[in-house]
Amino acid sequence: MSAEKVLGSQPEVLQPAAAVAELESARERILEQIRSVIVGQDRVIEELLLALFADGHCLLVGVPGLAKTLLISTLARILDLEFNRIQFTPDLMPSDITGTEILEENRATGTREFKFVRGPVFANLVLADEINRTPPKTQAALLQAMQEKEVSAAGQTFPLDLPFFVLATQNPIELEGTYPLPEAQLDRFMFNIYVDYPDEGEEVEIVNTTTGVASPEVERVLGAADIVRLQRLVRSVPVSDHVVRYAVRLARATRPDEGAPAFVRDWVAWGAGPRASQYLILGSKARAILHGRETPAAEDVRAVAPAVLRHRIVTNFNAEAEGIKPDDIVQKLLGAVAEPERG
Repeated sequence: MSAEKVLGSQPEVLQPAAAVAELESARERILEQIRSVIVGQDRVIEELLLALFADGHCLLVGVPGLAKTLLISTLARILDLEFNRIQFTPDLMPSDITGTEILEENRATGTREFKFVRGPVFANLVLADEINRTPPKTQAALLQAMQEKEVSAAGQTFPLDLPFFVLATQNPIELEGTYPLPEAQLDRFMFNIYVDYPDEGEEVEIVNTTTGVASPEVERVLGAADIVRLQRLVRSVPVSDHVVRYAVRLARATRPDEGAPAFVRDWVAWGAGPRASQYLILGSKARAILHGRETPAAEDVRAVAPAVLRHRIVTNFNAEAEGIKPDDIVQKLLGAVAEPERG
């Protein structure tokens, strides 16, 4: 489904109760299928679904072997999406992502002409594996695609098929030979999702289910057109003014020069920009409706705040010297920033 076809159509109008019921049902069916393959990681799965239905992108940070790639490929099969995996390496070129021109002979006329061959970014779900292993010039090849849902190449602009969902992975411990993502690239990701080790019981189950001959099959739950329609439903969810003001206050409190708490001034060099406020509300809308509520509350903002803010807070030397991480600052902010009065 091309961007032109989707954007040119009229959004389907559902009553709030019907929209909530449909999205809640879709969430339960997706979770059922994912859990037949993936053990644990409930928070990670939840945040992936929130970003998907809010039409955002995700950066997954975790050590190797935590089933990040398996989770993403399983999600693509369940949602019947075209899936491409790009292994980012130091020698990867921008054209290896977006596509390249080749000289081809026209058999009808005998003349030679250039033809654009689409790269792996032309898919519904793109896995940018170990994105920090390639130089910034190549990382930036994803910028326009993630923000504009289109690719400019060979003097033309090509719309991407919708939905378009980028999931990038990053190894937090192996830093030799890596290129930290520029702030502009990080800000394109709606969520930074931390993938942690499973607990002991989950690890026992993982070993039992993955060392035998059984290979679980998953069923298709939704298609591309269904997801685009549900993304529009999430956008149409109404939000109370006090919830919007709470999200904005939370984002602004991360900026040390805007009346922030003392610990922010002590530990933060740069805070989150306005895109953080937007993503706090979009994530809250998706969370509310996926959990059967017609409008988000401040609790939804608090639930998505760590994933939205952790990669948008740049700590200073004081924080590094004291071992303070962005997650620590977010948790302190959630306790320090009061919810506005209902107007």
